[in-house]
Amino acid sequence: MKVNTDGVLLGAAVTIKDSPVNVLDIGTGTGTIALMLAQRLTDAGLNPNITGIDIDLPSIEEARLNFESSPWSSHLAAVHSPLQDFHTYNINKESFDLIVSNPPYFDDSLTAPEERRNVARHASVSAEGGSSLGWKDLLEFAKENLCKEGLLAMILPADQEKAVLRYGRFYGLLPSRILRIRTTERKPFKRIILEFSFERIDPIEETLIMMEKGKHTDEYISLVNDFYISLG
Repeated sequence: MKVNTDGVLLGAAVTIKDSPVNVLDIGTGTGTIALMLAQRLTDAGLNPNITGIDIDLPSIEEARLNFESSPWSSHLAAVHSPLQDFHTYNINKESFDLIVSNPPYFDDSLTAPEERRNVARHASVSAEGGSSLGWKDLLEFAKENLCKEGLLAMILPADQEKAVLRYGRFYGLLPSRILRIRTTERKPFKRIILEFSFERIDPIEETLIMMEKGKHTDEYISLVNDFYISLG
């Protein structure tokens, strides 16, 4: 599967809070977000343990190859597991300082003709006898597996903001940062990055515009430039 813009946005924009050591990338795909976090954290002088999990075996096999080929291989692990069964791998019941995910979100859209793409895109699709992933699953998992001062971050369609925030409160997870993303200034918000913690604080609210007059904005280039060979 190809690298997608949503994953790059989340990997580049997520807040690095309180020197995270244990990091979990849920639905890692081919490992883009995990690799970006490994780059960011090691550049900051940290020594993270980053685990990427995914239900799709071919994606995990590709993620493993990408991890092994990267300069950060010692910090990265890829695990073939649905989130619902991750406890069988996490036998020490480690909590996580940072949990990130670019979950499937096209619940009501037409399914894609290829099953792997369906699982990646649709929260309601099952594969290999397991359940697919939705933001409700992420919030429920984070309630039990995020450390006290940890952070959960996910990227979603902008129109899901109210529902996700409401459901997060049910699990005691409160917004600490909201980044709303437009493709261009005149278009409605397309994506939203939501960051949750157990702290009751006033969330930081920001806006990112990706394109202006057919070119990437300086703000967008500044955000993602460290992860591309070239970007115009």
